[in-house]
Formats: sequence, C-alpha cells, structure tokens
Amino acid sequence: MEKTLVIYASMSGNTEDIAKLIGNSLEEKAIEVTYEEIEYCSIEQLLQYNRILVGSYTWGDGDLPYEAEDFYDELDGADLTGKKIGCFGSGDHAYPKFCEAAVLFNERFKHTGAAVYAEILKIEGSPETAEDIEECIQFSAAFAEWCAVEERVKSNVS
Repeated sequence: MEKTLVIYASMSGNTEDIAKLIGNSLEEKAIEVTYEEIEYCSIEQLLQYNRILVGSYTWGDGDLPYEAEDFYDELDGADLTGKKIGCFGSGDHAYPKFCEAAVLFNERFKHTGAAVYAEILKIEGSPETAEDIEECIQFSAAFAEWCAVEERVKSNVS
C-alpha cells in the first residue's frame, strides 16, 4: 500500500479541513495517509514517505504562518530526491497574495530535488461549498495519478 504524508498548518481549521478532504479521498483509493501538523514535522519524517502533501494558510500579506517558518527554513538545503510533493492552502481573496504560503512552499520544494506537482490547490476560507469540496477531491485524485505516472516513468528508466 502506498503511503502519503499530509502536513498542514491551520489556525482556524480551514487548512486542516482541506487536508482531511484530500486525505479521505486518497484513503478511498486504498492509499494510507498519515497527518502531521507542520510545527511538529521534520525533514527526517519526510524521508519516510515517497508522497507528501503540504498545506498552509497564509498570514498577513503573503507571509508564512509562524508555526510553519522553522519547517520552511529546514527545507533549505534538504535533499528530497525521489519524493513527490504537492502543495495546497487556504486564504482570503481580500489580501493581494492569495494563498501565497502554498506558493512559497511549492517553490522551496523545487530546490530540494523532489518532483513537485505543478498545480497548487487554493481554497478561499473553509472548503464548505460543493464546488470547494469537489476541487479538493479532484486535486487529490490528480496528485495520486501524477504520482503513479512519475513512479512508472522512474521504474522504466531504472
């Protein structure tokens, strides 16, 4: 069974709700999911998984939340070669940099040697509408399919 680590930073519960929707969707595809709050996650923990999803809310005008800063800094210089990573976030369109924390993580992961999923899931506030829920499910399915393709390509090259 493929294992996926879902890491998130959530103050009001919005990003956690997105993480759970994504995780539940993966579990329905017989993928084992482990959840971890970002402030308790380390690079060593990431190394135990091939598939990793990272979500964060955005603070202020496009800033990382306080509890995500150490993890973000720890990624600088990390070697995550062979890992497949996707990013998601919750935000508020009232701010000019909507879901910027997810974008920052996506960019940081590109410098770790990991394969980074090009799409970033961005949800306004809490995923309460049927459209938001479907967007989370579709993101989850697309990420899982992308991972499977990446793994097939890698095994054909080896």
